[in-house]
Amino acid sequence: MYKDLKIKLFTVYVFTKIGTKRFFRDRLAIFFGVLFPLIFLFVFGEIANGNSHVSFKVAIINQSNSSFSKQFVTELKSQKIYSINSSIKTIEAAQAEMNKAQIDSTILLPRNFGQVNPISKIPEGQVKVLYTENNQTAGQTISTILDANLKSLNAKYVNIKTPFTVMTKQLNYSSLTPFDYTFSGLLGFSIIGIGIFGPINVFPELKKQGILRRLHTTPLKVWQYFMAMMFSQAIIGIFSIAVQFAVALTVFHLKIDGDFLSILTYTILSIFMILGIGLAIGGWAKNERQAAPLSNIVVFPMLFLSGTFFPRFDMPVWLQSVTTYLPLTPVIDGLRLLTTSGKTLFQIGPQLGLVLAWLVIVYFIAFRVFKWE
Repeated sequence: MYKDLKIKLFTVYVFTKIGTKRFFRDRLAIFFGVLFPLIFLFVFGEIANGNSHVSFKVAIINQSNSSFSKQFVTELKSQKIYSINSSIKTIEAAQAEMNKAQIDSTILLPRNFGQVNPISKIPEGQVKVLYTENNQTAGQTISTILDANLKSLNAKYVNIKTPFTVMTKQLNYSSLTPFDYTFSGLLGFSIIGIGIFGPINVFPELKKQGILRRLHTTPLKVWQYFMAMMFSQAIIGIFSIAVQFAVALTVFHLKIDGDFLSILTYTILSIFMILGIGLAIGGWAKNERQAAPLSNIVVFPMLFLSGTFFPRFDMPVWLQSVTTYLPLTPVIDGLRLLTTSGKTLFQIGPQLGLVLAWLVIVYFIAFRVFKWE
């Protein structure tokens, strides 16, 4: 019995080796399995990093000749929140650019801005923020920022004690950066690509060529073939995700608070589970015309509702409750907790439980619907 089991496991090893070699010899498979997720990583990484540095495109028109106004303009130019178009010199030119949505607002310093009041002996004036109807939010935000700047200037000249104040205090807890949150979703995108699109592309082609039919005439069992697919896809998935981690750490400075063993274990379990969906679709479909639409029906709702590219907390409460039980949701949520919250595999019980439950369900379906031809 032991010898028979050893032979069957050796068969699994052989087919695992064949499946892994087939992937790394296929340039198209490498592109969609490794390079394509990297493209998304760079795109969403740049977007996430860019969102942390908000800036407004403005024009500054200084009609005053006072030294104070020139100093004030220099101070505005030093602030990163403003992207200043220095070529605009008149109100008419600024209005034309605002009408074309080339700039958000115009900061106007009138002729009397910064002139010294003969009675109080201190400079004074009023800054005007001009904006069009389609840029109300930007104009009002810039007005609020300038008001805060002017209040700090006023405090230098007039000593006024305010009855109500605000105090800020930093808590000793780390929070997610936009990229940290997005990265976990991108890992889920890679896993679903490797687990589902791999089998649905391979199986129909093997059926078309009659390879699966010939394998069916051999002593090869379905469980052996599925296990070989699981191991080969796990190797491919770990390689792809390792590349993404390397890029995220070196280029986008990802901070990992969890341990890599838990991340690795959970990643392999997630690949196994998602692969079961791909095996069910690819094993049931007779050809590409059946596999492609069915995979799209399964994949796209998960991509948009499981927090892959957009946070689930922005969804309505009822939709968040429903999407919690999608197969991809516990994968992404679990990876997010492991990579950025310092959790271990034993501390993500709800996510781990859902992954294991789906693991049983999808493979039960996959074994029932699989067809050799």
